[in-house]
Amino acid sequence: MELTLKGIQTERAAFEAAGYSLPTFDYEKVHKNTIEAPAWIHFGAGNIFRAFQCNVAQNLLNAGILDKGIIAVEGFDYEIIEKMNWPHDNLSILATFKADNTVEKTIVGSIMESLILDSENEAQYNRLKEIFANPSLQMASFTITEKGYALTDPKGNVFPAIAADFEAGPGKPGSYLGKVVSLLYHRYLNGKLPIALVSMDNCSHNGDKVAAAVKAFADAWCERGLAEAGFSAYVRDPKAISYPWSMIDKITPRPDPKVEAMLAPDGIQGLDAVVTSKNTYIAPFVNAEECEYLVIEDKFPNGRPPLEKGGVIFTDKETVDKVEKMKVCTCLNPLHTTLAIYGCLLGYSLISDEMKNPLLKSFVETVGYVEGLPVVVNPGILDPKEFIDTVVNVRVPNPFMPDTPQRIATDTSQKLAIRFGETIKAYQKREDLNVSDLKLIPLVFAGWLRYLMAVDDNGNPFTLSPDPLLDSVTPYVAGYELSDAPKDLSGLDPLLGNAKIFGVDLNEIGMADAVKGYFAELSSGIGAVAKTLEKYVK
Repeated sequence: MELTLKGIQTERAAFEAAGYSLPTFDYEKVHKNTIEAPAWIHFGAGNIFRAFQCNVAQNLLNAGILDKGIIAVEGFDYEIIEKMNWPHDNLSILATFKADNTVEKTIVGSIMESLILDSENEAQYNRLKEIFANPSLQMASFTITEKGYALTDPKGNVFPAIAADFEAGPGKPGSYLGKVVSLLYHRYLNGKLPIALVSMDNCSHNGDKVAAAVKAFADAWCERGLAEAGFSAYVRDPKAISYPWSMIDKITPRPDPKVEAMLAPDGIQGLDAVVTSKNTYIAPFVNAEECEYLVIEDKFPNGRPPLEKGGVIFTDKETVDKVEKMKVCTCLNPLHTTLAIYGCLLGYSLISDEMKNPLLKSFVETVGYVEGLPVVVNPGILDPKEFIDTVVNVRVPNPFMPDTPQRIATDTSQKLAIRFGETIKAYQKREDLNVSDLKLIPLVFAGWLRYLMAVDDNGNPFTLSPDPLLDSVTPYVAGYELSDAPKDLSGLDPLLGNAKIFGVDLNEIGMADAVKGYFAELSSGIGAVAKTLEKYVK
């Protein structure tokens, strides 16, 4: 069997016999509607998009609720489109791993066109301009990661590619954002047409990040006379351009070899994964959990597809903010980071396996229910306790989800402030709570310091996950060894006082001593991590 349009048409019975759900909508009609009058274009053709948004669209297409599909665009790694989308006619396999030991296999075909965001490729870029000049286009959505919206490095210096685009104008930008804003400028020139720019990335106030980037480009070009003066006003006019906030949540690890092996007996050709020249791990399939949440601020100046009929929740900005804080600061992300840090230290390779350890399970339950839940703001549309219940009882323990602590440990220095610092700040503001009541959040911080030593609890070295601050934070622990000899921990004070990393100055709030005490115990020798957990986790 072939994963192509011809393949699923001529061998439909074979696919269905192998347990695959196939698209049931009129593909030719939907394709024609999409090409002639596109409504939804998406930037970032990665796993979460293919597993989540594309599947939502397909369900609505199958139900006859939508009559147009999605146009997918990749602007970072063109090989994703060239080696996966085009050879498979934009089809992909979604393997949904359920906690009841079943796997749901779906051929997802809601992408009607896929393009590369390359201003040097005249045919591709002209097609993108054509799409952006079409009055029918309602939204451009993004899953390009939080880093994708950055204009400056951590020190505040404008990235060279961004600076070059500021100077050169909208003709042939080289940066990802420059090309997106160039297309937006083309929309402006073709009637100042309205559109929503919707970040669906897993980061706080994501709509503001899109807005800041777009406005910076517009201002730079207008100030230099490289764009019409009205462009800056256009990108600030809420009747023309909106930047809705959103909260997204669905675990979609990179394609796993075990999943490929599971699919192999079905007889579908060409399922081999590929590592691109940019080190992106891609495959014709994606593996994902069943649970998914997407909450979007309902602010669309040109209308929008009825995605609420596919489970997407539309609400106001304030509610999106509450949901995002609930998830990121309390109910999921802090638990994930806790498991990531201690999973690496204790030699785990699967997050689900960690939940079989009673101490680690109790650790994350205490961080969530006991220390986090008292300060969470209930958003009203999702219940925080029920959300945590699902996380600790269904999502994280799912043995069929091939997610790793090493993946989640990526960029931990960028996550601690929001995932734990906001809870600490909330304790500071509440008269009925005291920061000293937090016992296990300091143990998470101490675990991260111990993790930075890059030696596991058996004394074996391991590779730290990518993090932009590794070079600046690892020197703080470089002088410490796994030993119960007395340690001078004052060298950690500057790091513990870094509010950008922890969200607060741990020295000022009196938490630094607890963190240092835990760190001393965690680094007191072989097996000290496990012993420390046994001592402090009830």
